[in-house]
Amino acid sequence: MLRYTLKRIVGVIPTLIIVITFVFFFVRLIPGDPARMVAGEQATLQDVEAVREQLGLNKPIPIQYINYVGGLLHGDLGTSLRTKRPVITEVAARYGNTMSLTIASLIWSTIVGVLLGVWSGKHRGKWQDFTGMTLAVSGISLPNFWIGFLLIMLFAVKLRWLPTTGAGSWKNLVLPAITLGTSIAAIIARFTRSSIIEVLKEDYIRTARAKGLKEKTVTWGHAFRNSMISVVTVVGLQFGFLLGGSVVTEAVFAFPGLGQLLIESVNYRDYPAIQSLILIFSLQFIIINLVVDILYAVLNPEIKLS
Repeated sequence: MLRYTLKRIVGVIPTLIIVITFVFFFVRLIPGDPARMVAGEQATLQDVEAVREQLGLNKPIPIQYINYVGGLLHGDLGTSLRTKRPVITEVAARYGNTMSLTIASLIWSTIVGVLLGVWSGKHRGKWQDFTGMTLAVSGISLPNFWIGFLLIMLFAVKLRWLPTTGAGSWKNLVLPAITLGTSIAAIIARFTRSSIIEVLKEDYIRTARAKGLKEKTVTWGHAFRNSMISVVTVVGLQFGFLLGGSVVTEAVFAFPGLGQLLIESVNYRDYPAIQSLILIFSLQFIIINLVVDILYAVLNPEIKLS
């Protein structure tokens, strides 16, 4: 197991190098001049050039890249052009909010998605299956921002039960978490259904039923347990998507997380903040993918042997 884990960790290094390089050059394709944004619209060309030199943007791209990588190796994400504070400080101030929103979204979407998937798969071809998959397709098809606006109109404007913006209370998490987790619950439901259907065809399921075991025991004790590999993989990957895909939801609810910070940074052409945030989102996804691979090996020992 240790050898497999180390092999997977080493395999992540080339991916990380590619991501760092891509992020650096991609950010510089964004239209707009950050030196002009910092200097102000009324600044003279001399002032803009002075700011560009101060920020190091007048240096050749390869030199900028080397300085960027060198800073990363020392844990320096740079200084935000917008707030003049270290980017790591800006990220730390909002990371907890995004993580809380992600975990809340993942918990309810996993529970609902698994239950809906098992219910549909167990009743394949019946009205329960049709109803469950209709809900799943609807959850995938509806845009997050539209669901968010509907929830705001119902629970905030008409019923006045929940706030629409801000963070700090569990009430602030409810509407964004429902909005963010709707499509994830639908995806988990579809994968769980497919996995349950495949497992229910296996010989050991027929044997369990022939022994006279209760259907509930067959479903949850045998079928669901053996379909966990696929479910764990999907849930892990969706956790990565949630961490990096909350930008639209946070914008709709003015939720002070990393997604909102990314939008603010893009509007200001804040290169250090943008590339740091994209790198953090990518790194999170890589780490989560690594953890999923390790869990996959734990659940299926044949992975380690191969």
